[in-house]
Amino acid sequence: MTEIESILKSYSEKFNEDLEKYFPISDNIEQGAVKAMRYSVMNGGKRLRPFLLHETAKLFGVPYEKALPIAASLEMLHTYSLIHDDLPAMDNDDMRRGKPTCHKAFDEATAILAGDGLLTYAFEVLNSAELKDNKKVELTLLLSRAAGAFNGMIAGQVLDLYTDTHKDFPNPEAIICQTEELKTGCLLRYPCEAGCILGNATAEERKLLIQYSRNVGIAFQITDDILDVEGDEQLVGKTLKKDKAQNKLNFVSIYGVEGAKNIAERLINEAETSLSVFGEKAHTLKKLSRYILTRNH
Repeated sequence: MTEIESILKSYSEKFNEDLEKYFPISDNIEQGAVKAMRYSVMNGGKRLRPFLLHETAKLFGVPYEKALPIAASLEMLHTYSLIHDDLPAMDNDDMRRGKPTCHKAFDEATAILAGDGLLTYAFEVLNSAELKDNKKVELTLLLSRAAGAFNGMIAGQVLDLYTDTHKDFPNPEAIICQTEELKTGCLLRYPCEAGCILGNATAEERKLLIQYSRNVGIAFQITDDILDVEGDEQLVGKTLKKDKAQNKLNFVSIYGVEGAKNIAERLINEAETSLSVFGEKAHTLKKLSRYILTRNH
């Protein structure tokens, strides 16, 4: 196990213990959606987004507990997006992280409600944080936009669906970059910006961390595209080789596996350069960016 894998493992164990406390168990019938919410949010995962938030906040001396509600709310929102992404009307996946997807473990209606529940609960948890009201407002607005339909995650998902059915583009490279930056990148940019807000970062520090997150976000999606071709289904935990079967437009379909790897390498190099001003304090963030290139799940 590498240094960063060990750090991520330790972080995930602690974060999972804290995350589970937000989902008390109940046998009440009306709490059926909560059971599905709990099932999905506790169903493994790398916890990359909350980790990125905590590590960014740590650059500015923000303690773990202060950032926890913000990190937990982000993971809830991210999980909602996965539940809905797996639905028959979207990607129609039966497995997520090696376990049945929410609509398979429960049913489609419950999965939709579980996703809706996590989306709304995320903002409740965010606003339970012990922060000044102006910071809560800023974080709420930022997360809403990152997940939204105008220039956020939902817009990226729309583009992703569009590229499945419309194959002739005058500039496919531009459309795929836009798709990946919106669909995946927005929820990887948010934790870096949130960490800056929590830590009262300067405008220049925030700009550099946004650059880092944008490069990491696109590189992360490129490695997902590569894993769909080269990955081990047992390790990845979901059905692979679907992109090629569906003629999906992505970095691999445009540039090939080696070309996509080269692009990801360049993006990570640029991401690491953005962290130079933070010196040794950014050691873990640099390790994290390099891990994205070599991950197998």
